[in-house]
Amino acid sequence: MTKPQILLTNDDGILSPGLWAAAESLSALGFVHVVAPREQSTGMGRSMPNTSDGVIVPQEVTVGGKTWTVYAVGGTPAQAVQHGLLEVLPIRPALVVSGINYGENLGTGITISGTVGAAMEAAAMGIPGLAVSLETESVHHLSYSTEVDFSGAAYFTAFFAQWMLENTMPFDVDLLKVDVPASATRATEWAVTHLARKRYFEPTAPLRTTWNEPGRPGYRRSDELAQFDRDSDVYAVLSRRVVSVTPVSLDMTARIPLETLRGTLARSLSAQNR
Repeated sequence: MTKPQILLTNDDGILSPGLWAAAESLSALGFVHVVAPREQSTGMGRSMPNTSDGVIVPQEVTVGGKTWTVYAVGGTPAQAVQHGLLEVLPIRPALVVSGINYGENLGTGITISGTVGAAMEAAAMGIPGLAVSLETESVHHLSYSTEVDFSGAAYFTAFFAQWMLENTMPFDVDLLKVDVPASATRATEWAVTHLARKRYFEPTAPLRTTWNEPGRPGYRRSDELAQFDRDSDVYAVLSRRVVSVTPVSLDMTARIPLETLRGTLARSLSAQNR
């Protein structure tokens, strides 16, 4: 039986230990092609900046005694997926995996995430996407720290990837977003969740004395866990300490009957025109 083709990317860049933890775990399931940004690309979402050069550089990386030929792309995670699907892979893959990310991607901030953005791009191109993130301290979010233990997240990456390879995604589920607590082991339970409707990472003002100084907003975790409902991804990871599995749809249409809004608009506009 031919092994399935899997495209693997990561928003932390081609040399990320999280990427390589995922590569090792997925290699037991299929032939893994690694195509990732050549530089750290956290927070890029699904962006397609015209400043990306698109240069693809093959590299050899040795992990666990095995040498991999990988491809570093001058672009965002979503662009890396495009280059991987359109130029690098010999055939259309069965699955695109993005991760393992340094830092959890929870709540309404997922559109900021390059990890989720890459999986969304895969889904938009008709291929199931799996985005995997590991809860870490903020100091590690832009690092390649070897202090972070990816073993639990690597197990769940392969666990859910195998399910996706063997099953058809339900209607309206275009990708799965998996967030793993830092304390997770193979024995950790998992739960299907929905996106919290509130921000988990809250923006903070730049630390500067005048607007003439360079500065960019920072972020902090919300300290109000009670505001997140018990079925949300935030509550699952932060309070229950279980692996959160969130089905995500590319259809961002508000979930109300369209006739309801149409009627409201018609009545309002009719009243304005009297």
